[in-house]
This record gives sequence, structure tokens and C-alpha cells, in this order.
Amino acid sequence: MKSTFKIKELDCANCATQLENSIRKIEGIQMVCINFMTEKMVLEYDNDNKEEIIKKVKKTIKKEEPNVKIEEI
Repeated sequence: MKSTFKIKELDCANCATQLENSIRKIEGIQMVCINFMTEKMVLEYDNDNKEEIIKKVKKTIKKEEPNVKIEEI
């Protein structure tokens, strides 16, 4: 399954790369791509655990970049 999110208040492209690397480690994530310039994040993940995976992604983002907010579009 694929979802796209608006990602707000990300400081720099390097932060986006570090966040991608952390999110990629979450079980069930197949692909993550954060575009700093367009403020978008695309996730591909296992269908059966969407809520749990999104919850883990948000927790990871909060830990790595506390000011960043995401919303599904």
C-alpha cells in the first residue's frame, strides 16, 4: 500500500535523509521517500498493518525531529 503525506517544518535536506533512514528501519516499511523541497513524504508499506505502521512512523518522526508534523494527503 502507498500513502502520501505533507511534511511540515523539516529543517533541511540532510534532516530529511536522516529521517528516511530511521523510517526505513521500521518493520513493514517497503519504501520511504522524503522530498524536502516539495514537503512530501511517500511511504509504501504492508497492507495489513497500516494503522500500526503509521503510528510507528509518527513516533519515529517525533523522536528524530520533534517539531515536524505530518498529515496524510
